[in-house]
Amino acid sequence: MPARTALIAAAALLAASESPTQFTSFRHDATYLLEGNWQSCRDPETRQYNERVFDQVQLGIEVHLGPGDDFAIFRGIQEEHREHRSPENLLQPPRAKAGRQRWELDQLIFEVAPAGGSRFDCRSYWITLQKK
Repeated sequence: MPARTALIAAAALLAASESPTQFTSFRHDATYLLEGNWQSCRDPETRQYNERVFDQVQLGIEVHLGPGDDFAIFRGIQEEHREHRSPENLLQPPRAKAGRQRWELDQLIFEVAPAGGSRFDCRSYWITLQKK
């Protein structure tokens, strides 16, 4: 049984080292600039949902996925974090509702839909970003 205990301990360490955020890209449709599954999980230490930022250099925008069910698109690319509730966020309101959320901007369409998941401490969404 000690070998089994060591195996369980190694698996627990491996699971703990996994990133609390995950974006799995899918390219089913060439019209999408960004398409895939976004999962924002609670950080084990801070208990806060995590976020990921994609720089869309060709469009000069930042796309913020998370934390949790919060999303943002900003004009320009910056190193420092920007507040999602600021008027600079092109997505108003910045929070995804219970069902599908669609934001139509000047030249972009950003859609978010709940995608379910296997972890109770994560929020999972199917996201797409496309030019109009």
